[in-house]
Amino acid sequence: MQDYKEVMKLRTRRIAIRILRECEKLPSGISNTTISRQLVRSATSIGANYRAACRAKSRADFISKMHFVEEECDESIYWLEILNELSDGKSDSFEDLQKELNEILSVIVTALKTAKGLNGNGKS
Repeated sequence: MQDYKEVMKLRTRRIAIRILRECEKLPSGISNTTISRQLVRSATSIGANYRAACRAKSRADFISKMHFVEEECDESIYWLEILNELSDGKSDSFEDLQKELNEILSVIVTALKTAKGLNGNGKS
C-alpha cells in the first residue's frame, strides 16, 4: 500500500487538475471568470501547502502549514458552491468536486486534531 502522505499528495494534485479542467470549460463572463480564478488559486494551493506541511520542521510548523491546507480547501468548497448556484445546480461535476474536497477536508481536520493531540471533543 502507498504511504499516506503520498496518497494525499496525489489526491490534492488530482483535485487541482480536475478543477483546472472544469474551469477551462466554463463559459466566459465576468462572474465565471472572477470565481474560477479564485477557485483555481485556492484549489492549487491545497496541494502546494500540503507538500509544504509534509516537509515541516516541527509539530508546530506542521500544524501551522496544515491550517493553510484546511483554509484553502474550505475556500475551494465555497467557490464551487457559488459556481454550482450560478449554473442553477446543473453541474454534476461541481458536486463531485465538492464531495472530493469535503473528503480531503475531513482527512486534514482529522490530521490536525491528531497532531494537536485532541480527542473528538476538541480537548486533550
